[in-house]
Amino acid sequence: MVVPASDMRTRRIFRKLSGRRRPDESSELSTSGIHTAVLRAISTAGPNGPNGNHLDIGSGTGELLALVHKRYGVTSFACDYTARWMQLPGQELSIVDLNCDPLPFSDHQFSLVTCVETIEHLENFRALIREVFRVLQPGGLAIFSTPNILNVRSRLRYLSSGFYNLFGPVPLDRPEIHGARGHISPINWFYLGHALASAGFQDLQVNVDKYQRRSLVAFALLLLPMRLSNAVVYNRDKNKYKTIDEKNAWMVQRMNSRDLLLGRTLIVSASKPNEVTGD
Repeated sequence: MVVPASDMRTRRIFRKLSGRRRPDESSELSTSGIHTAVLRAISTAGPNGPNGNHLDIGSGTGELLALVHKRYGVTSFACDYTARWMQLPGQELSIVDLNCDPLPFSDHQFSLVTCVETIEHLENFRALIREVFRVLQPGGLAIFSTPNILNVRSRLRYLSSGFYNLFGPVPLDRPEIHGARGHISPINWFYLGHALASAGFQDLQVNVDKYQRRSLVAFALLLLPMRLSNAVVYNRDKNKYKTIDEKNAWMVQRMNSRDLLLGRTLIVSASKPNEVTGD
């Protein structure tokens, strides 16, 4: 059957708007780009970087551990649900079920904690954030990353299918959902920021690892109607429902920022106050 040229053009336009790839193209994320963004967030937080112990949660092959150690000379600690991915010779790794176990470390042990592409695999990411706060030293830095479900491509996919990008259907009663492709908890910027602030973190910084070029066309076409409709919703939430106040307004406003509409991976850093009561 010959497909009319007009239909082919329509399909190409839809792929550009939705950011869909052809079936034979890879959908894997480049972790090296995410690691570069994490290193950039560390350097932005302070010119001298961390000067103590570094814990990497969900450390995988250990690539990020090696990069941070090489740059800052910190002592590296790793934890994950399995040791089969670790490739750093001699690196000790604590096996922990992050869904139900506390972190096996003492209070105030680390000056830096990184948790990259991990919270989307968990049933209760807020419990982990509270644990990170506990093991972090006063003045210490925590950095989290997770797929950015607020970008234009992800929003269009959700509109058409009910699933965000990288959060499609997962099989039932199969243990591999907890592995590298088992994304079970889509977490947007606001709820990650809310969890961090609720745990006691301050100085939240929001970044992305890179812009998705395939989102630019949809971004240009949809930005104005999105901004107009969002203004209506924002005013309703603020004035009628009273759910937006001076403390969370900036977090809500970031939901439709250019970075989050175009960014691939969400990178959020936060610090523990120097003086913490009741910790």
